[in-house]
Amino acid sequence: MLKTLGYLAKFRDWRRLGLGVVSGIALTSAIAAWASLSVLLFILAIGAGAAFGALIAFSYSVLHAARKGHEQNIRRDLALNNMIQGLCMFDGRNRLVVWNKQYEDMYALGPHIRRNMSIAELLAARHAAGMLPYDPVQYETNMNAALRRGHVFTTETEMADGRTISVVNQPTKEGGWVATHEDITVRKRSDRELDNTRAFLDMIVENVPSPIIVKDAEDLRYLLVNRATETYFGVDRTNIIGKKTIDILPKGIVTTILSEDRKAIDTGEVGYQGEHGVVTPGNGTRIVTATRLPVKQSDGKPQYLITVIHDITERKRSEQKIAHLAHHDALTDLPNRTAFNECIDATIVLAAQENESFGVLCLDLDRFKAVNDVFGHPIGDALLREVASRLEQVCQGAFVARVGGDEFTIITPTGQQPEAAEALARRLSAAFESDINIDSHQMRVGITVGVALYPQDGADAETLIANADAALSRAKSEARGSIRFFEVAMDKQLREKHVLQQDLRKAVEQNELALHYMPQANMDGKITGFEALARWHHPRHGLVPPDVFIPLAEESGMIGALGEWVLRTACREAASWPEKLHVAVNLSPVQFQHGDLPSLVHQVLLDTGLSPARLELEITEGVLIGDFTRAVAMLRRLKNMGVRVAMDDFGTGYSSLSYLQSFPFDKIKIDRAFVCNLAHSQQSATIIRAVIALSRGLGVPVVAEGVETEAQRQFLAEEGCDAIQGYLVGRPMPIEGYAELVGRVPSRPAISLTARA
Repeated sequence: MLKTLGYLAKFRDWRRLGLGVVSGIALTSAIAAWASLSVLLFILAIGAGAAFGALIAFSYSVLHAARKGHEQNIRRDLALNNMIQGLCMFDGRNRLVVWNKQYEDMYALGPHIRRNMSIAELLAARHAAGMLPYDPVQYETNMNAALRRGHVFTTETEMADGRTISVVNQPTKEGGWVATHEDITVRKRSDRELDNTRAFLDMIVENVPSPIIVKDAEDLRYLLVNRATETYFGVDRTNIIGKKTIDILPKGIVTTILSEDRKAIDTGEVGYQGEHGVVTPGNGTRIVTATRLPVKQSDGKPQYLITVIHDITERKRSEQKIAHLAHHDALTDLPNRTAFNECIDATIVLAAQENESFGVLCLDLDRFKAVNDVFGHPIGDALLREVASRLEQVCQGAFVARVGGDEFTIITPTGQQPEAAEALARRLSAAFESDINIDSHQMRVGITVGVALYPQDGADAETLIANADAALSRAKSEARGSIRFFEVAMDKQLREKHVLQQDLRKAVEQNELALHYMPQANMDGKITGFEALARWHHPRHGLVPPDVFIPLAEESGMIGALGEWVLRTACREAASWPEKLHVAVNLSPVQFQHGDLPSLVHQVLLDTGLSPARLELEITEGVLIGDFTRAVAMLRRLKNMGVRVAMDDFGTGYSSLSYLQSFPFDKIKIDRAFVCNLAHSQQSATIIRAVIALSRGLGVPVVAEGVETEAQRQFLAEEGCDAIQGYLVGRPMPIEGYAELVGRVPSRPAISLTARA
């Protein structure tokens, strides 16, 4: 009854109540009139009807309100369960009053969640399910502290399963709070990927080797620069960001840069600025190209201007250096052969147009080989630089080039000839009359000059150069330090030389050369082997000496084919001898400069079947003068095969001692010039004694060449020479002349040189 009165006290729909009372009175009045009740009963009936109507009206209102509340609850639950976040609500006593399905599923609470459970119980349930990585007590303490102050308490929790949950606890006026739980895993991953992408792009931009500059499109202030820009400007970016171009660069270049910037912004198109110089504040003058790219906003208005600088300064310097190196000698910095060829072609064109004459001078240093051999290559290089300096001082107005080791070529200016060329040649000779001091070494070198004149000695570059070289060759053969002008007779000799080179090429290709063999013997006369010597019997000129056709082969490039033929023929012949005598083959310095000589020797030995121990290769100092390191490396490869290596013509140069120290030769051969002069030159005898003593100290056998008399043999024997070679032992001839010695016919007793006395 009290509960009903309570409801009535709260009742507000009085119209429905009044209608119920009226309806109840009317109904009971009708019933009372029909039943003819007394007045008292009639009054009681009317009261009961009024009460009944009121009760009916009230009941209807209660039922209507309940139905309406149920519908609201359904709509509320529907709304809550369709939220993307998990939601839970707590009252002022920290009791759970509302939660949605998302919250329940988010933490897999299931049967563990219930209405009116405390926050401590809920946190304990989550912790037990592995859904709360924090300490529940500490978490609740921190949360309550924040909520009591009226603050929102937020957390981002990394779950064990990899999810990230964002929780926002919002206090309410009634003393409780509402918590939203949002799974932000995808968003965090996207944020991380975005951050990683941004960091990656920043790293790329920062490490791009080209300067990248971003300016504000409105006022063109620097907004961003990368590390390469700092290097380019030579200043730290803190002195660049926020400033304008006029604050960074000199005024002279600023106008051009701002003009190009504005052009790119106004047109909205990519702009390219070709090669131009920029004076940077801390990195000197740079040669650059620039590409400008305006970046627009969504409304199409330019917002930024990106400039990419391509610094080509080093490339330009390299190109200039390469161009210089392509036309200049690396040692002396004089123009090289390429530059000389271009100059002489241009000079011929100019002289032809002006009907002028000019001279070509070919120079060769005298005694340069001696300097190089005695003092070594570094001193020789320094000497060449000094020579180049003197030539430049004398050749004012003339073109001077270094075209070879110690060979220089000069083109005189056009003018009166031959007077101008002769005057220049004499000034050049005079420039080298005084000593040259290189690292405290006093030395004197002279020059020999050959001169050819345009147009009388040649109307084209090739003829002029060839004739000047012919004049130089004549001057060197007649008198070192002289000056010779080209003569027609020289041209004849030059043509004959070319014809002879062609004939030699044909002779090599058609196997028209022959080998003669010169015996080598011990001091007692026992033959130990033969030296193979090439012979060329020309069909018109007869026997051509080796000192004529060997240089021709070296100059024309045929020495490779000729040398291989000699080596292969000699090895094949020696392999056929019953007597296991050795065979010696001479090698040209040119053979060491081209190709793989050790591989060739190895292949020849395999093809012919000759034992490496029976092959002796003779070289001169010229092999070692060029590329010393390469030559020694090849000699070591040859020796490692078991081949013996001999130093030929020992004593004629000046660097033999250093060469003997650099490579362990198997034999030293004393040049025939010293042996021939024994009878009338005490110096020759002294040199021979010194060489034999040196060889004995090194443990290297000595062979004396050119032994023709018994007196010579006797002297060599007394001095301790090991072997001899010369007419006294035997002349060079085809191997058939020594068939007996090589074992092809019954042998006879060995010749005793001592018995001849």
